[in-house]
Amino acid sequence: MNYEITPQELRQRQERNEELLLLDVRELWERQTASIMPSQHIPMADVPVRVKELDPESAHHRLLSSWRAFVLGYRVAAQEGYQKVQSMSGGIEQWSRQIDPNVPRY
Repeated sequence: MNYEITPQELRQRQERNEELLLLDVRELWERQTASIMPSQHIPMADVPVRVKELDPESAHHRLLSSWRAFVLGYRVAAQEGYQKVQSMSGGIEQWSRQIDPNVPRY
């Protein structure tokens, strides 16, 4: 499995109505400034203690927004039984530039 997904690939999966979960691991103020919906918010620092809020039995892909968050998230996710974890290249900035210019850039 490729550990990174592009904004275009994410959009295509959304358009195909694939079952996925976009996990936003940014800080609350960042999410309030700009977000991709639908998504679930768990700040990166909280992922280790809140990862059990996610369903490891589902077919969802866990998409994290930065490489540092991906490394942390992947380690935690692997320990908890998650199989499909990917990082979206470029994060919200690339999403805004390439997919939805209505999403604010900061």
